[in-house]
Formats: sequence, structure tokens, C-alpha cells
Amino acid sequence: MTKSEKLFQEAAELIPGGVNSPVRAFGSIGGTPRFIDHADGAYMTDVDGITYLDFIGSWGPMILGHNHPQIRKSVEEACQKGLSYGAATEKEVEMARLICEVVPSIEMVRMVNSGTEAVMSAVRAARGYTGRNKIVKFMGCYHGHSDAMLVKAGSGVMTSGIPDSAGVPSGCTQDTLSANYNDLESAETLFAQFGEEIAAVIVEPVGANMGVVPPEKGFLEGLRKLCTKYGAVLIFDEVITGFRLGIDGAQGYYGVQPDLTTFGKIIGAGMPVGAYGGKKEIMRCVSPVGNVYQAGTLSGNPVAMAAGITQLTILRDHPEIYKELNEKGDWFFKEMEKVARESKKQWQVNHVGSLGCIFFTDQPVTDYASAKTSDTARFAKYFHYMLDHGIHLGPSQFEAMFLSAAHTEEELQKTLDIIREYMETEER
Repeated sequence: MTKSEKLFQEAAELIPGGVNSPVRAFGSIGGTPRFIDHADGAYMTDVDGITYLDFIGSWGPMILGHNHPQIRKSVEEACQKGLSYGAATEKEVEMARLICEVVPSIEMVRMVNSGTEAVMSAVRAARGYTGRNKIVKFMGCYHGHSDAMLVKAGSGVMTSGIPDSAGVPSGCTQDTLSANYNDLESAETLFAQFGEEIAAVIVEPVGANMGVVPPEKGFLEGLRKLCTKYGAVLIFDEVITGFRLGIDGAQGYYGVQPDLTTFGKIIGAGMPVGAYGGKKEIMRCVSPVGNVYQAGTLSGNPVAMAAGITQLTILRDHPEIYKELNEKGDWFFKEMEKVARESKKQWQVNHVGSLGCIFFTDQPVTDYASAKTSDTARFAKYFHYMLDHGIHLGPSQFEAMFLSAAHTEEELQKTLDIIREYMETEER
């Protein structure tokens, strides 16, 4: 028995499912999660000493790779001053200034502790600002585990086959309206019926929690027009895409500005942190200036701020990182498509820049329904083959692959070769 297997047995007795987040569970694919000991660059090493080329990157924020020396140094220096104060610090101001500088739609920002908290707070601010209650979300988009957002969500909820969640009273979701991602007409229908009651539309500008589903031309632009027409707040959930597709996120990549934006751990270089921000007229509704209450003892934690400022400053000052990373992603995922075509497999490859996903289906994946046609049993076989050959992927058909600046072309070519080998074994 491996050390990971022993640890998982113990964890299963102490932690629900043996994991502290369902997206780490191997329930849908079988087997035992690997318990990680350390990570560096593009690699992670488990407690058994096995090293993997990592395509999770702590679910996205390790855009410069694991354990980046400048980020590590900034964390060490911050720790020497203390871990938490529960009081205002200069680093919070520096981080807020940096975010407002690089993301044009953000005029004011509030630090929180996670992407889930950022979404929950942004929705509350939108409701407080508009005086309305209803929220429009899109099937397959995951916005954290707050009650109102667990309606036809993506990510781990999609993997486990649970459309909603036990423990969420019906009253918490009665004002959550669901539309189809990439189907502007479905959103227009909801506005035609409930327009004067809708406080906000929240959307992942790239659907990255049902695999990777790019927005079709005109979809995001159409949502912007709808919200403007009806006086609703447009919220971009950029927990995945923020500072990944570019320094100004998906909104810069696609040229569509939301009213509010939510971020997660990427603003802390992977540390537990989040933020939401946008127009001053909305953000000034937030306590203590306004009457929308939101608080957090650890919000703006000095260690997390130090890590995030270092990473975002590197990304701001070196735009070539994005150019090289997006070019690398385009090459890698297009080569993956080529491998699939040559083998005549029923695989679909979706990607945007350094985000991508293989779907085990014979039809194009453009929304939640088409993503759900994927053969998850085939994915499970693929996943274990890749893991056995040193490639660390998310343990679900519906998670993205994340490339980092630390991945080399040689490492990506090796990954493509292993994928090709897998396809040959599948034929047998």
C-alpha cells in the first residue's frame, strides 16, 4: 500500500470523503487521490516521491508555475512581520491600486477570502444597489458554493451528478433564474418576463467549470446590452480567467466591460484570497460607506497580499509572459486536436489561450447540455493512463487544464506523445 493510500484511508475517517474539496475526490474515476508533498515549477511530487507534470496549478493561480522564487521571497519577508493583524495595512492599498490600474472596469475593490465569498458579496452588492432580488446565472457555470449559486452549477457539482445541494432551503434559490450558456435568447426570454425584478446577471466569461467552453461571438456583448437596457448589474466571474488570459482578464480579451468582477486565489498567487470590484457607484453601497454589509477578519491578509502583489506586478511589467503563454496554449491544444483527428477518435478539444479541455464526445461542446454528452467512463481510463505516466490532471471530465509559464515546449510535446500512446491503447 502506498503512503497516499494509507493517508487517504485515515483521511476518510476524519474528513468527509477524505478530501477538503470535492474537486479533489476520485469518486467519479475510481482510485486514490495523490497526497502532494511539494511542488516546483511545472511539477508536483507526492508523499511517495513520485513526480508529476502538473496541469492543475492549484486550479489556475499558479500562472508563473509553483514556488516561484520571487513570490516565495515576498511571502517569507511578510511572515517575518506577522501572519495576521485584523487591521488595515499598506499592502491592501497597494493591491487595490494595482487591481484598479490594470482592470479598466474596476474603480473600487474590496478584498475577501475566496472566490465563493467574492461572488456572494458581489451579488449582495448588486441587489443592494438595484433594490431588486432576482439573479440570472447560466447552467454549467460554477460560482462557488453559496446557497443561491448552487443551481445547475458546474465543477464538482457537475461531476457528482448533484444538480443542486442538500441543505439549501428552496427560499434561497427562488430568485435564481437559470439560462443556457451561449444562448442569448434564453437570457432575453428571462428578461422579457422578469426584467424589472432582475438585479444582476452573473456569468463566467469563459465557461471553465464544465470543461472549457468559450463564449460564442456576440454572447457576452448581448448580455452587456441586456443589462444596460434593463438596469441590471453585469457580473463577470473571473475567478478562473482573471489575470490569466491577459492582465485585464477575459473582459480585456473579449472587449466587454462588466459592472462588477469577482476574483479568487489568483490575486494571492494561490493563497486563500479573493476580491470583488467595479463601478464606484455600486461599490459605495458596501459597508461601512453604504448599507450592504460584508466583513472578514482575514480580508486583505498581509501575507496573501504580498504574494499577490508580487505575481501581478511581474505579469503587469512583463506582457511578453501572456504573449508566450497564449501562443504556447494555442499550439498545444491545436496539436491535441490534430492528434485526435489523426486517430479518428470521438474527442473534442476546446481552448482559450492557456485554458483547455478534452471532451470524450462526438459533438461540439458549446454549452452545459453538450458537455454532459461526454463519456465519463472513457475519461476515467484516460485520466489514470495519464497519471500512471506522470501527468497530473483534474480528476473530472469537467475540469480545465491549466498551462503555466513554467511549462516548456519539450514537456508539452511529451504530454502530446503520451496522449497519442493512450489513443493507440484505446484502439486495442
